[in-house]
Amino acid sequence: MNKLFFKILVLLMSLSLIGIILVQVYWFNTSLENNDEQFKFHVKSVIGNVAEKLQEQEEFTYYDRFNKYKDSTGKLPQKNELLEFYYVQKNHKNNTTIVFTNSISSDDYSIAPSFLDKKSDSLKLKSFSSKRVTEIYDNNRFDNTKIQSDLTPDVKIEKSGNLDVLDEVAYKINYKEIASAMPLQERVSAVEIQKLLKKELEEYGVNTKFEFGIFSSGLATKVKSDGFVYHADNTYSIPIFSDNEGNNKYQLLVSFPQKKKFLLSDLVGITLLSIIFTLIIIIAYTSALNQLIRQRNISEIKTDFINNMTHEFKTPIATINLALDAIKNPKIIGDKDMVLKYLQMIKDENKRMHAQVENVLRISKLEKKELDISKESTNIQEVIEDAIEHVHLILEDREGTIAKHFKAERTIVLLNEVHFINVIVNILENAIKYSPNVPKIDIFTENIKEFLIIKIKDNGIGMSKVAQKRVFEKFYREHTGDLHDVKGHGLGLAYVKKIIDDHNGQIYVESEKGKGSTFIIKLPLMN
Repeated sequence: MNKLFFKILVLLMSLSLIGIILVQVYWFNTSLENNDEQFKFHVKSVIGNVAEKLQEQEEFTYYDRFNKYKDSTGKLPQKNELLEFYYVQKNHKNNTTIVFTNSISSDDYSIAPSFLDKKSDSLKLKSFSSKRVTEIYDNNRFDNTKIQSDLTPDVKIEKSGNLDVLDEVAYKINYKEIASAMPLQERVSAVEIQKLLKKELEEYGVNTKFEFGIFSSGLATKVKSDGFVYHADNTYSIPIFSDNEGNNKYQLLVSFPQKKKFLLSDLVGITLLSIIFTLIIIIAYTSALNQLIRQRNISEIKTDFINNMTHEFKTPIATINLALDAIKNPKIIGDKDMVLKYLQMIKDENKRMHAQVENVLRISKLEKKELDISKESTNIQEVIEDAIEHVHLILEDREGTIAKHFKAERTIVLLNEVHFINVIVNILENAIKYSPNVPKIDIFTENIKEFLIIKIKDNGIGMSKVAQKRVFEKFYREHTGDLHDVKGHGLGLAYVKKIIDDHNGQIYVESEKGKGSTFIIKLPLMN
């Protein structure tokens, strides 16, 4: 896959994922704001209804008491004429004149101070009534200039009754004057407000805890719920008990301590689903991206492996060809020592190529779980000694040394001797191979609790932090430019890791560039 195309693909996928997450966050914030606005609208409606009902209830109580008092006094009120007017209209078609008369009067009631629970003079209240008369006269008998008092109309219609509108206005004016002078506790109770608020909130579907309080001129009064605390974000207010001038001394405040929780409760279900689906997308995206990167890395590693293998196989093949050509030379073929020398060269190069092929096949079988690994209780120090013998000639050729520091008292481990010798040999060969100077290797053994620890320390070139994390991956080799002075394909340590894993052990490396490496193997001891 082209690098630029791969980067563009990853960028587009990342932007799409970020876009999905941002859309989800925007949707959540918008929904929360809408819920908040709807909550605010419902609460405003509720406290508006409660304020109106408190006023109506107080008015009704006042009117009811006044009517009962008026009916129970047995006294005739003083009647006063307030207004009288006439309206005259002539109809020439039927030769008649219509005279309309309307008179408004008031009945004055004197109310004792005891009715008002006040120690003051009595109060005058008025009840208004009207009398409406319609008279029809014949024009031949009707004087155009004035209405004759002794003239009898041809038709007379009389109507009378109370003027409820004027009565209501008069009552309201007087009631507000009286109520405004009364203490708040006598006008309304906390229990009454609690019932009204609860009923109204339930009707609007606002089923959450609430607290309330009445403030007078910005100061709290005793009419409030026990848990009321003012908080700007969750408290709503409305004026109550307005006076005749439209002023409001009192404010009803209602707070909702669990407002945020209530608003989120409507979004919990859909938000959880949204989060779950978004997480699934993120996990799927991350996995897909990881697989793409891994496949890309594997592809690069395999390409590097093929290039390295091709390069390394060229040398032994060329050496074998040269050796065969030399043997064919009549001067050489008669020299037995030279022939044996060239045959040994051919054998060594062939063995080298065969070892690499075996490594590839061994790794493949391990991955397919086809490699038979039978285990027996074995003395690990004997296995290490055998492995040292295998690398003795290579080490001697480099004039290197191996120092043994066997401090482990318990050395019996359940393992496959053949494969474990290969494990130690691989690590020792690497120690020799990656030492630019004379190889100096130290092997340590010790017991820690129920484990045997093997440490193989060299004085080689060391490795970077990145290489330490990936050194046990198949085909991985730390880049050294285009140099091929060190043979190998990154298969040996992958084989080592798989064998140790199969023995329920652990392996890791400690290293520093230019200061060598230490491979540490941890194996469970036999009970």
